[in-house]
Amino acid sequence: MLKALSDYGRLMRVGTALVRHDVILPGEYQTRLPLPARVAGRFLRIFGGGAKGRPGERFAAALEKLGPAYIKLGQLLATRPDVFGTEVASDLSRLKDKLPPFPVKQARQILDKEFGEEVAQTLFPELGEPVAAASLAQVHKMETPDGTRAVKILRPGVEQMIARELRAMKRAARTIERASAESRRLEPVAFTNTVADAMMKELDLRLEAGGADQIKSISDKHEWFVIPAVDWDRTSQRVLTTDWVDGIPLTDPKALDQPGLDRADLATAITRGFLNQAIGHGVFHADMHEGNILITPDNRIALVDFGLIGRIGMEERRFLAEILWGFIRRDYQRIAEVHFEAGYVPADQSVGEFAQALRSVGEPIHGKSAEDVYMGRILLQLLDYTRTFGMHLRPELVLLQKTMVQVEGVARAIDPKHDIWKAAEPIVKTWIAENFGPAGAAKLAVKNIREVADRLKRLPEVMDRFEASLEQDARQTAEPKRTGPPWWAWFGLVIVLAAIAGVTVAQFA
Repeated sequence: MLKALSDYGRLMRVGTALVRHDVILPGEYQTRLPLPARVAGRFLRIFGGGAKGRPGERFAAALEKLGPAYIKLGQLLATRPDVFGTEVASDLSRLKDKLPPFPVKQARQILDKEFGEEVAQTLFPELGEPVAAASLAQVHKMETPDGTRAVKILRPGVEQMIARELRAMKRAARTIERASAESRRLEPVAFTNTVADAMMKELDLRLEAGGADQIKSISDKHEWFVIPAVDWDRTSQRVLTTDWVDGIPLTDPKALDQPGLDRADLATAITRGFLNQAIGHGVFHADMHEGNILITPDNRIALVDFGLIGRIGMEERRFLAEILWGFIRRDYQRIAEVHFEAGYVPADQSVGEFAQALRSVGEPIHGKSAEDVYMGRILLQLLDYTRTFGMHLRPELVLLQKTMVQVEGVARAIDPKHDIWKAAEPIVKTWIAENFGPAGAAKLAVKNIREVADRLKRLPEVMDRFEASLEQDARQTAEPKRTGPPWWAWFGLVIVLAAIAGVTVAQFA
């Protein structure tokens, strides 16, 4: 009961913050709203306290006041200037790595607690002032005999704060799903749970270290990205230490003004590097906003902050590859068939009609550069079709969808003429050839032979278990299980009840 009251109190705080910053039905959009919405907007602005600034600035200020969980939401919105407008996206971009830092004294206290005071003094002798402060943690630069290090330290008390905010979000999602039948198609509870699980894992920096190390092993083979190495001796649950990466984050306009930088090549590298991770290996950096992407002095792309690592299975990788390949080849029938094979569209719908709907999405944008495509309209059209064909949100693909939106938005911001289909083609084509061509068929055959051999090895054990199960069933059939206690148990119960009754009567006699 107390938790419920606390959750609703937090949700009321969210609504109050948005009202005070004139985010709900803002005055700038009055002329575009119907009369009831205009009246409601004027009423809400009475309580707004005269919020100043552009809509994006007010929205960013509201999210900052609401804390890290809502700042993470703002990070996703900031990657979509084509949907929310360049002005709003620019204002939200300050949420990425420009929060006030906490004092170095508190950082040293965390180090002492994590490693022990004596060991911490040895491992972290000269901890510099914070160079970046984000919603969950801040980064310090430190010199060591082995080179310069980046030391990431979680904000004090952030775990408890995030847990409380996520609990309130989950309650809101459950309430929405119960109250709105239309919302159930979008699976708000499953979506919120997926995001919450990912955020809680982001608060254990040992997991982030493991993810960073795995992404580095992939990048070392393909060289799309520069990934810093983990310093395992200086890493714990609340502290992550890696090699220092010299570079300018994409949040800084100067990052793209470096001599010799080719914007088109940079946008292509970001798209291909992500697809190589996701399709080629089934694991990818799942928080690729501009604050986590640095441009090095030699104009390479460096990734930092590996708190969110996405993973997809072989079936999801095949689905993604075939969908992209279908759009590249304009084979809408095959795209539709893949959706049905994966179970993303209910079986009672028409494959042909779904292919027709996909054609109406793909043909208007085929061959056009990003600057000529109105992504906001495309997204609304896709949302309409998910409703038309009864499609449900797939929780296991939430991080993939989120990151694809981020990558496409970042590539578009770098190079407005970026052609995502052209950039994706060699990665998708190579993967399909390796996995569905002759070489892929040979690999699949070897894999199937191994699986059959393993099953044959286990066959005697399986048969023994099966025979034991049959014998047990036969014994149970021969000796029917009693449905109640034996006669003497009932007799004993009657004696006890009679004795209790006798004592009771004697007391009142």
